[in-house]
Amino acid sequence: MSRAQVVLKSGKEASIYRFHPWIFSGAIKHVTGDPKEGDLVEVLSNHQEFLALGHYQIGSISVRLIAFENVEIDHAFWKKAISSAYQIRKECGIIQANHTTIYRLIHGEGDGFPGLVVDVYHNTAIMQFHSVGLYRIKEQLADVLLEVVDGLTAIYEKSESTMPSKAPVQVKDGFIRGESQAQFALENGFKFYIDWFTGQKTGFFIDQRDNRNLLSQFSKGKKVLNMFGYTGGFSVYALAAGAQLVHTVDASAKAIELTEQNIKANFPESDKHLGVSEDAFSYLSKHKGVYDLVILDPPAFAKHLSSLDKALQGYKRLNQVAIENMPANSVLFTFSCSQVVSKEQFRKSVFAAAANAKRKVRILHQLTQPADHPVSIFHPEGEYLKGLVLYIE
Repeated sequence: MSRAQVVLKSGKEASIYRFHPWIFSGAIKHVTGDPKEGDLVEVLSNHQEFLALGHYQIGSISVRLIAFENVEIDHAFWKKAISSAYQIRKECGIIQANHTTIYRLIHGEGDGFPGLVVDVYHNTAIMQFHSVGLYRIKEQLADVLLEVVDGLTAIYEKSESTMPSKAPVQVKDGFIRGESQAQFALENGFKFYIDWFTGQKTGFFIDQRDNRNLLSQFSKGKKVLNMFGYTGGFSVYALAAGAQLVHTVDASAKAIELTEQNIKANFPESDKHLGVSEDAFSYLSKHKGVYDLVILDPPAFAKHLSSLDKALQGYKRLNQVAIENMPANSVLFTFSCSQVVSKEQFRKSVFAAAANAKRKVRILHQLTQPADHPVSIFHPEGEYLKGLVLYIE
């Protein structure tokens, strides 16, 4: 069966020569063959030169590219791609049976799978789809995962909240291979309870692993505030490093329950931790001068460009409140996970916050996501996590 073809306007093939994985609707001259959303299509230049293969979709991103050669997209193709991603994680030393069993195996465009995230928790893989094309072959991808990944026995699909709202498929979260229960898994030897059924994202924020490790270097003897703490990842690392006290704050009472569970699992006798369910701005304003190490890791303030200005104002306000209320010679870990907010824009927002707070501030570290969240050099948009470690005088 011949594939439908997407023909680009003259000059619009330049991004494909640079291996960018998206074709925008404005670059398309015409489409032949009446493709449906999720269909595999050929992308051709205005001169009928073959350029790439990808999945067709309705929206501003019209094609998500998966191959830049005219190859067969079959079981062997996907096995090679998943095996490559798995090998990278092993070579980076991330996967260690008695040390780290929490990692991201597939990170969308960074691993050549636009529209797919796969996170592994011990013996269970969580697949989360953002596009119809890969969703339609989820059974095939699940089979390959079981072939490639050592010790994997269950695969859970969690895409109800991530698939496009108008996608022509019926999406229901559930196991597609095997079964398992929410369970503890390991990150750098620490135990974390992972609930992929009801937890945010796939159950845990894996992308902060390296930054949590860095926090350990600053935590000894400190009074630590973990704001937007979710499951208490930063709090566990701070306690292990010898913090004087650690307080975890999150607006969600459920998140604080999960934090307390993780604290107890790692430090059953510790009395140095307190969990608080409260609004971030309210809490920060009431605790001036208390904490000399603060973590600000809020949820994404902007998911679309239309929200960018509002998000930048939000980051400025949040960081200003924190900086104003921190004592002299303290340290702030501050983050943005909004993909539409660039590193430069985030830094300018924090700069404005420091200026408004009238404090002298130095940048000690500039942070990003870990090696199991790779960024394709041809797709800089994949670098969504950015952070700063600041010294507040």
